[in-house]
This record gives sequence, structure tokens and C-alpha cells, in this order.
Amino acid sequence: MAKYCSKCCLSFDTERCPVCKRKSVRDTEPDDLCFLTEKEQIWSGMLADVLKQKNIPFTQKSTMGAGMALRAGPLFETVRFYVFYAHLEKAKEIVDELFSSSTEENDSEETEECADLNQE
Repeated sequence: MAKYCSKCCLSFDTERCPVCKRKSVRDTEPDDLCFLTEKEQIWSGMLADVLKQKNIPFTQKSTMGAGMALRAGPLFETVRFYVFYAHLEKAKEIVDELFSSSTEENDSEETEECADLNQE
């Protein structure tokens, strides 16, 4: 059974939370709010629309806060999405479908950047 860290709002299959390394975790329950993904502001609206269309309840939280986002600009804002554990797998599938090509492009760019740094 999946474990849940209430501090990180994360569901996982190990005995410790992979983020905070806490051992005080519990079995995941269907109504636990779980971290789904973090997306840039420009993509968050699209993801929110698709989750609504698929009747997946979610909540979102801005990482900067309104004041900082106004100063830095919306391009630097990211939004974290959370869904109930009962909907987590379906929501992950949606994220994979929507962002798989952009993730693959970003991964290859990051790999190239790392290779360039290692050569210097």
C-alpha cells in the first residue's frame, strides 16, 4: 500500500518520504490531498481546465504569492496542483498526456546543458 507524508502532501511507495526523508508516514487514504505537479503560470490554466473537464477535484497554490508575482511578473510564477489520492492516477495520466512532449524536450535540453558544463 502507498504511504503518505502529511508534511509534503506526497504519496509514495517507500518507507520514507522521498522529499523530507521523514519516517513518520502513514498509509494513504482516498481523501488525502496529494501533490500532483508544479507548472509555470502559462500552463497552469490549461491544466486546470482539463482537470475540470474530467471532473477531477483539485486545488492549486501559487509558489510566489500575489505580491511577489506582481513584482517579478507572471512569467516567473509557478503553480502547484494537488488532487485527492482517489483521483491521483487519473490526474497523473492527464499530466503525462498534456506535457509529455514538452518534458522530453526539457529533459534533452537539460542533459545537453549538463554535458556542456562537464566539458568546461
